[in-house]
Amino acid sequence: MPDIFQSFVYINWWNILVTMCNTLITFAIIKKFLFKPVRKMLAAREEEVQAMYGNAEKAQTEAEQMRSEYTERLAKAKEEAAEIVGSATRRATVRSEEILKESSQQAAAMMKKAESTIEQERKKAMNELKDEVASLSVMIASKVVERDVKEADHERFIEEFIDKVG
Repeated sequence: MPDIFQSFVYINWWNILVTMCNTLITFAIIKKFLFKPVRKMLAAREEEVQAMYGNAEKAQTEAEQMRSEYTERLAKAKEEAAEIVGSATRRATVRSEEILKESSQQAAAMMKKAESTIEQERKKAMNELKDEVASLSVMIASKVVERDVKEADHERFIEEFIDKVG
């Protein structure tokens, strides 16, 4: 029995050495052909992810800057629009006041012109009336007196008649 136990417990050093060498060679091959490419791929992927994050942050920063510029431009445009509307309102108010003033002046001028025209027409009518009254009075006076009245007498009668009439 001792032989059987000896064969179970027997350690083959050559077998262990060859297995260890095989393991080391396998590890070296795996390291050379598997770990290095996988590490390279992981490093490249990490750089790619970092570049993506960097681009995303840059794009976000640019978007924020563009948004602030847009907001600023919009505010300026609103201010300019309000200023333009205010200016137009002021100009319209001034222009309406000018138009009202001009129309008032034109109306006053028309009134003066109408008054002077009325006055001229009144004077003309009065002169025509005086002439008519004078000719009628001369005719009446000549019939009453049945004599010819001289021109100086005629004018004196007219003046007296007008003074009495009014």
